[in-house]
Amino acid sequence: MAAAAQLLRGTVRAARGPPALAAAVGRRALGSAPPRVSAGRGCRRAALAAAGALGGLWLGLWRRHQAAMAASEDDEKEEEEELRQRFMAPPVSGLRELRRRRRELRSRMELLIMETQGEVCRALAALDPGATFAVDTWERKEGGGGISCVLQDGEVFEKAGVNVSVVFGLLSEEAARQMRSRGKSLKAKDGKLPFCAMGVSSVIHPKNPHVPTMHFNYRYFEIEEADGTKQWWFGGGTDLTPTYLNEEDAIHFHKTLKEACDKHDLKLYPKYKKWCDDYFYIKHRDERRGIGGIFFDDVDSPSKEEVFQFVKSCAKAVVPCYVPIVKKHCHDSFTPEEKLWQQLRRGRYVEFNLVYDRGTKFGLLTPGSRIESILMSLPLTARWEYMHTPPESSKEAEILEVLRNPKDWVH
Repeated sequence: MAAAAQLLRGTVRAARGPPALAAAVGRRALGSAPPRVSAGRGCRRAALAAAGALGGLWLGLWRRHQAAMAASEDDEKEEEEELRQRFMAPPVSGLRELRRRRRELRSRMELLIMETQGEVCRALAALDPGATFAVDTWERKEGGGGISCVLQDGEVFEKAGVNVSVVFGLLSEEAARQMRSRGKSLKAKDGKLPFCAMGVSSVIHPKNPHVPTMHFNYRYFEIEEADGTKQWWFGGGTDLTPTYLNEEDAIHFHKTLKEACDKHDLKLYPKYKKWCDDYFYIKHRDERRGIGGIFFDDVDSPSKEEVFQFVKSCAKAVVPCYVPIVKKHCHDSFTPEEKLWQQLRRGRYVEFNLVYDRGTKFGLLTPGSRIESILMSLPLTARWEYMHTPPESSKEAEILEVLRNPKDWVH
C-alpha cells in the first residue's frame, strides 16, 4: 500500500507538469502522436489499479486474520467447556490462568489432579447411582484452596471422598522441621520458606466387607529457598486395604499398578511396592494397614518432566485397578460377624492415619488447612474391642498373616 501511494503521488506530479507542456497538449493536431504527459496518465491508472489490488489483498488478509481469530476463540471456548465437563468444579487457579500458563508444570499438574478427581468421582457414582457427591469448594486465606467431593451413606459406599488442594504461602516451622527430618536441606530467609503444594487424595470405604477400602494420593511440592533456588519433588501412591483376602483381587490390583510403573522403568514397581509395605506399617500393632500397592515420596529425578509423566501414568491406573473389584463384590452376601470384623479393621485404619500418616501430619501442621478435608479419610464407623483375637485358621486370621508378612503378588 505504501509503495502504491508513493507511485501514485509521483504520477500526479508528472501529470500536472510545467505550463509549456500543458499548452502543447492543448495544441496537439488530430492524429498526431500523444504527448509524453499521456504516459503520466497511464502510470496514474496503473498506480490506481495497483493500489486497488493491494488494498483488496490487504482487506482479504485482514478478513482471513479476523476469521482465524474468531475460530481460535471458538476453539478455546470449546476446550474450556470440555474441561469444565471433566472437572467437578472450577480449578483453584482458574481455568483461564491455567490455559495461559499451560506449558508450566505447576499448571499441568493442577489440570491432572482435577481430571483425576473427575474421573474417579464419575466412576464411583456410576457404581452407586442412588448416591451423589457433595462438592465443596473452599479457600485458604493464606493462599490457595481446594475442592472436596464426598459421597456418604450410599448403597455401595459408606463414605468415599476425593479431594483436590492447591495451596501456597509460607511453610510453617513445624512443617519445615518434619521435612528436614526426612533429609531435606531447607535454607530459609528470615525464617520464611515460600512453598506451593498441590495434590489429589482419596479414601473409599465401601459398605460390603468383601469390597476392600482403597486409598490413593498424588502430589507435587515446591519450595523456594533463601537464595531463590527452588526445590521440587513428587510423591504419591495407591494401596488396597481388604477386610478379607481375595488373592485374585490382590493380583489384579498389583498387576495393574505394575503395568503403569513398567511403562517408565522396570525397577520402579518392586522398589515402590516395598516402600509401600514399609510405609503403611502400624508399628504398635506389628502389622501393615493393608496389602499394599505402590508408594513413593521426595522423588526429584531423573527430571521434572519424566517424574510428572510417571505420576500421570499412576493416576490413570486408579480406576482400572479398583473399579473392577468393586463391581465384582459389591452385591456379595455377608454375615454380621463379617461386618464386625470390617469395623475392627477400620479401627486399625484410623490408628495409622492419625498416628503415622505424613499427609495428615502435614495438613494439621499447615496454617489455614481445611481440617474437614484432611480428616475425610476416616470412615464413618469403626470399632475397637479389648484384646480381640480371631480364631486360628479363620478367614480373619488369614488376612492378618498377610498383613504381618507381605507377599509378592505378581511373580
